[in-house]
Formats: sequence, structure tokens, C-alpha cells
Amino acid sequence: MKVLLSHPSGNTYVKHALKSFQQHACLSAYFTTLGFSKFSLFYKLPWPGKIRRHLNRRTYPISPHRLHAYPSKEIMRLLCQGLGIEPLIAHQKGRYCFDNICHWHDNNVADHLVHTYSNYKVLYSYEDCCLESFRQAKERSIRCFYELPIAYWEASQRLLKEEAQRYPDWEPTLLGTRDSERKLERKTKELELADHVVCPSNFVLSTLPQAIREKTPCSVIPYGAPIIKNEPEQRRPNSKLRVLFAGSLSQRKGLADLFEATRMLNRNDIELVVFGPLLAPESFYKKRCPNFVHEPPRANPEVLKLMRSCDILVLPSIVEGRAIVQLEALACGLPLIITPHTGGEDLIEEGKTGFIVPIRDPEAIAEKIDWFAQNREQLPDMRMACTEKAQEASWRRFEKQIAAVVTEWVY
Repeated sequence: MKVLLSHPSGNTYVKHALKSFQQHACLSAYFTTLGFSKFSLFYKLPWPGKIRRHLNRRTYPISPHRLHAYPSKEIMRLLCQGLGIEPLIAHQKGRYCFDNICHWHDNNVADHLVHTYSNYKVLYSYEDCCLESFRQAKERSIRCFYELPIAYWEASQRLLKEEAQRYPDWEPTLLGTRDSERKLERKTKELELADHVVCPSNFVLSTLPQAIREKTPCSVIPYGAPIIKNEPEQRRPNSKLRVLFAGSLSQRKGLADLFEATRMLNRNDIELVVFGPLLAPESFYKKRCPNFVHEPPRANPEVLKLMRSCDILVLPSIVEGRAIVQLEALACGLPLIITPHTGGEDLIEEGKTGFIVPIRDPEAIAEKIDWFAQNREQLPDMRMACTEKAQEASWRRFEKQIAAVVTEWVY
């Protein structure tokens, strides 16, 4: 067991990496902020349902002695978030903002490497949370694996600044345009220290600097789709075509283009459902698209239920890595309308599982939504094709591929 896995919050793709390393008997330790072992006495206590749901988000199937959690700062961030104390969690400025949580986490891992006698061979970590730990790993001849979940910052900044010029009123929703020079410099240094770069899509790989691609081994290991046991909801033939958008309500996700496409269509037999957190007052969005239905964030089982009530997913993103919502929607039987920048090109068989449209092209989005509205009879066959494609792109494939790349340096 030679791999140290590190991530501050342990999201879906981190959990599947952990599962893979455990299955291949190479995980020595997992470092995070707030985390619980599924096998600990604390987790096994009879917690009320709501608390249990929150615990499950930060619970891992790992023995307690391999889980290293440093929760205090993350607990403070979550409390400030829940109480609405914005100054303490303000982007890059608040004491408990997520950037500071990432840095505290990184320092904890680095300090562990300074004082440990464990014979790690691989440190596997992620963007924004590994600069100091990579530096310590380098001094100890530990191989540094760097996963970049989204497009590299230089490409992201260029694309988002172009969006700010296209839609100036949407600029406050972009967030990434506010990243400081210090944060961007940190990203550059992390990438330069990496011995191996893992990307979730060819799009992310294409955004890496040419010099990095020439000198550093890079692997594309796509994130996977979940296994959804329930059948898609059967909708009435005469009901409206329910078009789903899922993600933060930002122009990084192409929402302004979808609103414009909806305006162009001007059809009363289409219902636009927008699911995700607001980044501006709801009135901002309603002014630009009065008739959409907003669905707020919720637990994942409820998200999947919402997806099954819809007919198609439209995600016209400008900057992504490999959007997991498109994989979840596909597994629920929803055909996709996506851009190449979602990292989901391999999921599309034109006319069977959906369509790819260019970025920044409301006309193309409108054309494809219109196609679905006029070809409702094809949806049952497309749903079946989507679930089959999701099974091909499962998390099992991701787990197998990531193990193959990492274990080469372990044994």
C-alpha cells in the first residue's frame, strides 16, 4: 500500500478514485478536511435522517486508521455558509473561503510528509490543493499525480473573459474572472511539479500548455456514469417537452445562450426547467427568460428523480472538465444537447443519444431543441440508447483505468 490520496472535500470522482485504489490494495492513506469512516463507531451511531444524509456526503468506505481528517476549518466554512456570514467565506478574501480551506489542507498533507516515516510512492492530488505537499513529495522522491478536473486556467480565463464581453450583464456569474494573480500562479506551479497529469476529457487535455504535454506524461481518464436502477418516468404524449438545464446558473455553463435559444423558439409546447444554485437574484434570470421553472439544489436521489421527469438535458457550457450532470442525465435516459467543452463528446451518437452543438451558438441549440419537439416519437428509443451508453461509460471503467495508470508506479 503506497498511495496517499489527497482532496479537501471528497467529491464523486475522488470517492471513485479511493474505491479503485482500495480495490487494488494500494491505498495507504486518504487525507481530507471533514470526513468519516463508514466503519467508525461515530458513523454507526443512530443519527436522525437529516444528519445521516449530511454525514453520508463525507463518509468513505475506508478503515479509520487510513483516514486522516482535519475538520475544524471546514466546519467553520460550512457554518458560515449556513448562517449566511458572507464576509468570512467571500471568494479568496474570507478567512474561511474555500481557497483558504484548500491551502490549509495542502499544508496538513505537507506537514505529514515532513514528519512521517511511511514509504509512500505516489501522492495523488488535485488542482488548487497540492503545491506544498507536492514540494515535500518531490524531496522524498514520491511521484506526484495531478488531476485537473476542469480546463487549465489559461484557457479558462481566455474563454471567460470573452464571455464577459459577449454578455457584460452576466459577468458577475462567471466567478473565475475574479481569480487573483497569486491563485493563478499557484496553479501554474502545481502543474509544473506534477510527474503525471490526469485529465477527465480530451478537451481538458487540449487546454494544457504545449510545453507540459511534451515533457510530462498525461492521461485522459473520463469520469463515469452512475448505475440508475429505476426506469425513466413515462411522460404523457401530449405533455410539454421538458428541457432540463443542470448546474450553477452561470454563463460558464452557457445559460445565457440557452435563454436566447428559448426566446428564438417561442414555442408554448416546451417547458424549460433550470436546476441549480442561483449566482444572482432570481429576478436577474427572470428578466432574461420569464417562463423557466427554477428547481433549487437538493440531495442526489432527488436530483435523479427530477431528471427522470424531464425529456432532454441541454448543457451548452463554455468551460468544463467532464460535467457529471450529463452522465447522470444520460443514465436516467435523457438525450443530451451539449458542446464539445462539456467533455462528453464520447457520449454522443448523433440522433441516438443526442447532439453536439458549437459553443456560443444559440441558433444551433434552438434547432436541436426544435428537432426534439418535432420528433417526440423517437424519445423512447433514444432513452434506451442513452442508458446503454451510460453503462458503457460507467464508473467501473474509470476505476479500472485510473488503477492501471497509478499502480504502474506502485508495484
